[in-house]
Amino acid sequence: MEVLRSRGQRWACPPLNFRLSRGYILMIMARPDELALLHRIAEKDRGAFEELYTIYYRRLFSYLFKLTRRAELVEEVLNDVMLVIWKKAASFDGRSRPSTWIFGIAYHKAMKALAQRRKIEQPAPGNDDGEREPREAVDQDEPESLLARRELATTLGRALLAISAEQRAVVELTYYYGLSYQEISDVVGCPVNTVKTRMFHARRRLRDLLPEMGVSSYAG
Repeated sequence: MEVLRSRGQRWACPPLNFRLSRGYILMIMARPDELALLHRIAEKDRGAFEELYTIYYRRLFSYLFKLTRRAELVEEVLNDVMLVIWKKAASFDGRSRPSTWIFGIAYHKAMKALAQRRKIEQPAPGNDDGEREPREAVDQDEPESLLARRELATTLGRALLAISAEQRAVVELTYYYGLSYQEISDVVGCPVNTVKTRMFHARRRLRDLLPEMGVSSYAG
């Protein structure tokens, strides 16, 4: 299987009040053939596995990078996730969408990888969860409004580095993937009230941070 690479690619961070329409989210998160693919993978159909890999690679790569902020971990964790899918597809019971099950595996694998890294690394001052968000080169010929949006995306990316990985996961799944608190609860494996608490603390922290970074209109 050919593994796609994403070297030096920036994953832009949209404004936190941006939310994709529910219809679009359902379209990209619940493809009707995914359940059939999982059934075929459970029977060790390599063609089905490669098809599912193609569907999820970019989505998982983006999610894992936003969650871990460690580029060197993403491929390793993603491969672990796909291995679990290959081995345990038969255990999927259909009580949630295939995407919820897959993102749940990714979340737990990412948290485990981060915990292992923290045991052997000394966190950099002011950055407990991973590498600093890389700055994107700016084309001075771009329209001013586009430059402003890209600068805002960079600022928001840096702000997300200041909250815990658990809180960041809730923010990412809410604002980037449009999941409900119940769906996030299924992904991360904790009660809905815990999800709400993590979002509360994340919003409060971001509300304090963003004005210091020059963003004055964040409403939480």
